[in-house]
Amino acid sequence: MSNPNSTANNLPIDARTTTSRRRLPNFNWKGVKPIPFFISIFIGLLLRFAVPKPHSLTPKAWSLLSIFLTTISGLILSPLPVGAWAFTCLTLAVITKTLTFAAAFSAFTNEVIWLIVISFFFSKGFVKTGLGDRIAMLFVRWLGKSTLGLSYGLVLSEAVISPAMPSTTARAGGIFLPIIKSLAVGADSRPKDGSARKIGAYLIQSQNQSASNSSALFLTAAAQNMLCVKLADSIGVKIPNRWVTWLKASSIPALISLSATPFILYKIFPPEMKATPDAPAMAKRKLEQMGPVKRDEWLMVGTMLLTVALWISGEALGMTSVIAAMLGLSILLLLGVLDWEDCLSEMQAWDTLAWFGVLVGMATQLTALGVVPWMSKCVAKLLKSLSVNWFGAFCILQTAYFFIHYLFASQTAHVGALYSAFLGMHVASQVPGLLAALALGYNTNLFGALTHYSSGQAAVYYGAGYVELHDVFKLGIAMALINIVIWGLTGAAWWKVLGLY
Repeated sequence: MSNPNSTANNLPIDARTTTSRRRLPNFNWKGVKPIPFFISIFIGLLLRFAVPKPHSLTPKAWSLLSIFLTTISGLILSPLPVGAWAFTCLTLAVITKTLTFAAAFSAFTNEVIWLIVISFFFSKGFVKTGLGDRIAMLFVRWLGKSTLGLSYGLVLSEAVISPAMPSTTARAGGIFLPIIKSLAVGADSRPKDGSARKIGAYLIQSQNQSASNSSALFLTAAAQNMLCVKLADSIGVKIPNRWVTWLKASSIPALISLSATPFILYKIFPPEMKATPDAPAMAKRKLEQMGPVKRDEWLMVGTMLLTVALWISGEALGMTSVIAAMLGLSILLLLGVLDWEDCLSEMQAWDTLAWFGVLVGMATQLTALGVVPWMSKCVAKLLKSLSVNWFGAFCILQTAYFFIHYLFASQTAHVGALYSAFLGMHVASQVPGLLAALALGYNTNLFGALTHYSSGQAAVYYGAGYVELHDVFKLGIAMALINIVIWGLTGAAWWKVLGLY
């Protein structure tokens, strides 16, 4: 009989080696990232089985806290995309009977979450119709004769757009970064070379830092704002007439900070080019190319004005914010400004629905099972033992909430992980609930430019390559401290006038 291996044995050694290598299986792993996965799981298991359960909590509450900790660890370490990881952890909670199916998915019918989803569709309308670009170019044409004026034009245009476009990442990537890059290249300022500081780096940083205040100004200017409101409501802190109350409390400190930010950065991170005489001409050419305001743009303006008016007057009319948003979206669909394919293709909206629903559901159940009240009482007792009054507790807790964001790569993940617990600590320390809820919400926006990974828009702007990493960190902490001073001083005075404390 012939030896089946004779052919292979007669091959040269190099050929035999090549043949052997070809027979080895090719492990091209496409699933979960193993190291982040095991770390996230280990953290949850460590709490569940190695840390003694407090007597005041039930085994189910302790199990849910461990699963929640695993969820948050995964949001930070990213073993899977956010929505996929959140869904997997929710599945774990149901399989282990820590939560019933109804309790696990109860948050998916929450009004605030659907308001966030619909707001993403409004963002799609701004981009699709070109209305966002037109508004930005109008401000550039009016104010863009100098680099400082150009910055103010971009900042003000974002503030105008923000209440109807609740994603700072979408505003950054879809509207403002392309405009800034076009302006910078037109001035021979290019990333990652000696010309970056000419104009591009300043405009990038000014827009990035100012976006945090634009997001804090309006309730619907950022998705995390609406999540904060929902979580506050879930632990018993009611915010009356939400849209108006949020705007009244934020208006003075946010507008002052918005006005100061471009000028402060102009002094501490100055552009080499001070005058930009070509920018208004470029904006004029762009507007001429766009032509007159089109039908869909007028319809987008009219629909958003109606929707915002209903958000403002909704309480008097008996119409909730989400119903007003549903009406606005329905009008855009009926008039053909948006079609259903536009909504289906807005993946960020559906992804947000998935993982926001998981986080809100878990946070609500943690409160219902007594975990958040227990944590709040522990911290309140500690502060009381140190003889800290409610104002001192407010300052300590707000500062801790702000700077712990160095550990997070997402504002919404930060809110889901810590907002309820920190608000509970405020309330247990006798801090007025409405003041605590709003201040934590504003803080959630202000730390969005702390690092290059602290928010979606920060990552977008850093990715443009105009600003060195060490400058990102230096300017992040400098502007963070400046914002804390502005919001702390003007906010304290204004909130006293409003009767928040």
